[in-house]
Amino acid sequence: MSREQTAIRATYFSIVGNTTLAIIKGFAGFFGNSYALIADAIESTTDIFASFLVLFGIKYSNKPADENHPYGHGRAEPLITFLVVGFLITSATIIAYESIINISTPHQLPKPWTLIVLGAIIIWKEYSFRVVMKRSIETNSSSLKADAWHHRSDAITSVAAFLGISIALILGNGYEAADDWAALFASGFILYNSYLIFRPALGEIMDEHLYDDLIEHIREVSVQVDGILDTEKCFIRKAGMQYHVDLHATVNSNITVKEGHDLAHKLKDTLREQIPELGHVLIHVEPHE
Repeated sequence: MSREQTAIRATYFSIVGNTTLAIIKGFAGFFGNSYALIADAIESTTDIFASFLVLFGIKYSNKPADENHPYGHGRAEPLITFLVVGFLITSATIIAYESIINISTPHQLPKPWTLIVLGAIIIWKEYSFRVVMKRSIETNSSSLKADAWHHRSDAITSVAAFLGISIALILGNGYEAADDWAALFASGFILYNSYLIFRPALGEIMDEHLYDDLIEHIREVSVQVDGILDTEKCFIRKAGMQYHVDLHATVNSNITVKEGHDLAHKLKDTLREQIPELGHVLIHVEPHE
């Protein structure tokens, strides 16, 4: 299975899971007198739209290069990640606003059975986070990583709701707002996670130097090619699921231009064969002094 297919399947997994949970949380929150659960349902609803954005980004970013986009369409993926972060910030703002209103509004205690619903949701969302995060690592997808963190933030908001409802039920009348305080805390955590997702995507757009381990691997593979004596500069930039490389390779200064040209192609082919996630590889030949 290709990396694109793996990422797409993981996104469909998120869409189906978030749709089911949004419905369950909404009904449980409404009938169980829990705004923390309703806040959870709001976040899951925004997660559905965010996952559709991720799906579009993955499909678009994997379109082949064309005349107008010689490096492909990979930069669409971090742009989609920015939109996903926007969804997270929007949901956090709505949850915080409604929580503050509910804190000052008298209401009934949550129903005890909502804790059972939350317990099951926490387990499922943590499992979903691990599944999607594993796929994001396998595919080098920043937008899929953002989608995975949606699941983790959802699990945390559910934990906060679980604690808030538990406090309200244990302490009884006068502590009904504990549920709403939990939702307010969850909104702050969502905002914090939004920054954690946004920062790497920004680095990807800005071609930030983030790939020391990959550079070391490229150097190790390069010197194994017969005729490549050493490597000098090595620059990497990520676009979508691929890494584009500019590499300076040192060769014997007495070989012909054609021999140097052939060595560069041999090195390029070897790198792309042994490191499949590489996209464009530009080799600059340096004479050994």
